[in-house]
Amino acid sequence: MSAATTAPSPSPRSASGKGDPNRLGHGTVPISEQGPAPKRIVVAYGFWIFLLSDFIMFAGFFAAYAVLVGATAGGPTGTDVFELPLVATETVLLLLSSFACGLAGIAAVQRSTRWFQVAMAATALFGAAFLACELYEFTHLIGEGAGPGRSAFLSAFFALVGCHGVHVTLGLVWLTTMMAQVWAKGFRDDILRRIACFSLFWHALDIIWVALFTVVYLMGAGGA
Repeated sequence: MSAATTAPSPSPRSASGKGDPNRLGHGTVPISEQGPAPKRIVVAYGFWIFLLSDFIMFAGFFAAYAVLVGATAGGPTGTDVFELPLVATETVLLLLSSFACGLAGIAAVQRSTRWFQVAMAATALFGAAFLACELYEFTHLIGEGAGPGRSAFLSAFFALVGCHGVHVTLGLVWLTTMMAQVWAKGFRDDILRRIACFSLFWHALDIIWVALFTVVYLMGAGGA
């Protein structure tokens, strides 16, 4: 019998990489050598860059409003024109639409067409109600002589809030196309990526509105 001993062969578990179920890189090919990222990661990354550019644009509107908030030209101030109960209703409607959008995302993962359509319809309903309240607010202010041409403060206000309203309107158009695509083609991979991007967009509008509600309405109505 030979005294030489042979090296133990690697276990099938370590050789197959099953000892690293979360793919953390231990015992597998290094991340730098694994090739391009999955398409869903690339698409999501690119859409985040788009959202960051949108945030920068809104930051410019917020900065303009902060500079011009006191330029009322003898006209009404935020304390005079802002109706917090109406704005609180708008906020609740938009948050409910975001919750329904989250449910739609869960339904898409579960491949449930019925619940996806129901959740997206609820998202659209709450979003449309939000826009109706915002349109009423604008028409009421203009009817009271507090339109965007009255002062620099009101110009900045209408520009900031109106820009957000335009984004919500475009989001509703996007939402209806997603409902139609799922109805006609099902949950294909490319459609799932679009749904994920829409969800990011819709929730980003919620984040912007919370900042807008705080900076414009709460601080404005309080005379800050």
